Amino acid sequence: MEEEKASGAVRALGTMSGTSLDGVDAAVLVTDGVEIRGFGQTGYRAYGANEAAVLRAALGRWPGEEGVESAAELVTAAHVDLLRTFADAELIGFHGQTFAHEPRGRGTHQAGDGQAIADATGRPVVWDFRSADIRAGGEGAPLAPVFHWALARWIKAEAPVAFLNLGGVGNLTWVNPAAEDPFAPGALLAFDTGPANAPVNDLVERRLGWTQDRGGALAASGRAHVNTVVDMLAHRFFQRPPPKSLDRDAFPDLAERVMGMSDADAAATLVRFVAESVAAGMVWCPSVPAQLLVTGGGRHNAAMMAALAELLPCEVVPVEAVGLDGDMLEAQAFAYLAVRALHGLPLSGPGTTGAPEPVPGGRISWPGTPEG
Repeated sequence: MEEEKASGAVRALGTMSGTSLDGVDAAVLVTDGVEIRGFGQTGYRAYGANEAAVLRAALGRWPGEEGVESAAELVTAAHVDLLRTFADAELIGFHGQTFAHEPRGRGTHQAGDGQAIADATGRPVVWDFRSADIRAGGEGAPLAPVFHWALARWIKAEAPVAFLNLGGVGNLTWVNPAAEDPFAPGALLAFDTGPANAPVNDLVERRLGWTQDRGGALAASGRAHVNTVVDMLAHRFFQRPPPKSLDRDAFPDLAERVMGMSDADAAATLVRFVAESVAAGMVWCPSVPAQLLVTGGGRHNAAMMAALAELLPCEVVPVEAVGLDGDMLEAQAFAYLAVRALHGLPLSGPGTTGAPEPVPGGRISWPGTPEG
């Protein structure tokens, strides 16, 4: 993609290691923290099977608990491996690996050491993006919506659009591109819609030894059990108005609910549940968006995309349809957020996380300064 360094803009390098546990994405974004100026180099570092097993064992755990320290060291080392391949970034946005998220309980836990990454790469690192929002009374997630606002303006959207990220968890952002500030009233509404790829990935890993249902072929060959989907949608999460966010494992009974089904029917049922949960979330949007722009790994699942197109009252397309990179959008978001954090601009607010007012966030670690 075109890259343009403009006055006041920073060439930032963002990272994302999502709850699907497949690997680390990294992407360069040129921005002043408000407008996008251009896109740069991207890269990916996969987790091996043994590494993914270490990370999976730490899911749901908090600092000091068994397996967390070794998993955090793995996350840090994997990021350093990838980030060292980028030569020209001035600033790094390091999200870390989410192991647990309880905004109304113990807080949020993103593993990995931003100071160690700063020392290893020789560049300042912005990290710990979510804690300030939770301290201010927000959900701590989702954080990408302010970047979605910038993207809607970059693509020159003329009417409200929505971004749907289908990672381990699904999250939806409704954007009014006419708003001159992302935290102006009516500019943004964002929230987690429910589980997304995580239940399907866990199903095929447990039953078949696969990392994913590639292309959604297994789900497409099965039949969704509608009554089971209806029962799943009775979860109290779906009755809560936004803002709301989820931990990857907030629905621990999904595997049990599809236990007696064939592999194909179980996958089809979970995919239908994801699509129905997005449709249920869409009713909270201020207006029907002109398009639903889908990012994250779920956009490669043809069965999931077909179910969304069937259920939603708007056009459903992958973000590539408007010239964006759906594999790197989350990494680009944390590059954008890093620059906002550097300038003291808010990362979240009432329409995104439910914080009572816009909240700056992020911690900055400088190379060679252990206090960060």
